[in-house]
Amino acid sequence: MKAILLAGGKGTRLRPLTVHTPKPIVPIFNRPFLYYQLELLRQVPEIDEAILSLNYQPRRIEEIFGEGEGLGLRLRYVVEPVPLGTGGAVRYAGDQLRESVVVFNGDVLTQVDLGAVLRLHRERRAKATIVLTPVENPRAYGLVETDAQGNIQRFLEKPGEDEITCNTINAGVYVLEPETFEQIPKDTAWSIERSFFPSLIERGEAFVAYVSDGYWIDIGTPAKYLQVHRDIMDRRYSAPPFADSPTAVSVAGSARIEEGAELHGPCFVDEGAVIKAGARVLPYSVIGRQTHVEEGAVVDSSIIWPNGWIGREAHVTGAILGRNCHVGRSAVLEHGAVLGDKTVITDYSRL
Repeated sequence: MKAILLAGGKGTRLRPLTVHTPKPIVPIFNRPFLYYQLELLRQVPEIDEAILSLNYQPRRIEEIFGEGEGLGLRLRYVVEPVPLGTGGAVRYAGDQLRESVVVFNGDVLTQVDLGAVLRLHRERRAKATIVLTPVENPRAYGLVETDAQGNIQRFLEKPGEDEITCNTINAGVYVLEPETFEQIPKDTAWSIERSFFPSLIERGEAFVAYVSDGYWIDIGTPAKYLQVHRDIMDRRYSAPPFADSPTAVSVAGSARIEEGAELHGPCFVDEGAVIKAGARVLPYSVIGRQTHVEEGAVVDSSIIWPNGWIGREAHVTGAILGRNCHVGRSAVLEHGAVLGDKTVITDYSRL
C-alpha cells in the first residue's frame, strides 16, 4: 500500500523562515517536520512506500531523506512540473496506483489512528474517507457536515453565524480509491478540497468521515509553529525529546551550560549549544544546534534555529529566528518577531 504526502507548497505563511527551507524540513526541535508524518505512516505495516509530491526546492528535501534508509519506509519523489494544487498533485503522483492510498496534507501534525481510518474505509466500501477533527471555534474554519451515518453531506467555506451546523473540519488526512482520480483533470491545477471532494458528493459516491478527537494542528503559521513546540513540551503531543523524558529540561550531551547559567523548564538545548554564565533560558524556549547565548542574555518562549548568536544582555521573547541569525548586544526582540536565515540585529536595536 502507498501513501502520498503533499509536500510541494512554498510555505508562504511561514516566510521568511521558508525562503531557504522548504516547509517539510522546517525543524520541530532538532528533526525535520516530515519525520513526524512518516512515523505516523509507520503505524500501518502494509504501507510500504511514501510518495512525496514536491515542487518547491525538492532537492533540499531529497538530500535529507534519501530513499528512506533507516525510516522503515521506502520513499519515492515525484516533482510537479508546475504547481498543480492539492488535487492535481494527487493525480500526478498517484496516476499509476491501483490500490487504496493514504493522502496527507503537508502541514498537518496529528496522532490519528490510521489503522482505524483504514478499517472504516474498508467496512464502508468507501471511495473516499476523510478524517475530520472537532474545533472549539467553528467560525474560523471551513466546516464539513455529515449525516447520522457519517456520510459527507457538504463543505461549508467560511460559514456565516446562521450556517454553522457542526464543529468538524477537514484534518488533511484521506484514504482514496485511485479510480476516483479520473475526476481530476490531468496536468491541471485542481483543489482536492474545493473541486474533487464536492464532485464525489454530486456523483453520490461512498464518501465517509472518520472523526478523530486526537491531537491535531496545522503548523503553517508562526503562531502554530510556536504552539506545536509548547504542546510537545507539555506532552499534549507525544514526541521526542520530551515523550520519554522524566525532566522538563532537555539538554543534549555535547551542549555546554556554564556555571551560573539558568535553564527553566520546559526547554530544549541542542547539540553543541553554549549557554554562558548569567544567561537565562526561560520556559518554552528551543536553543538550536551550535547556538551561543552570551552572558546576561535572556531567551523566553522563543525558537532559535541552528548556529545562532544571542549577544550579551540581549532579550528575545516570543520570537522565531532562522539559521545563522545574529542578535547584537542589548538588542530586544519582542513577541511576534520572525527572522529569516542570516539576519543580523545590531547592538541596542529593538524589534
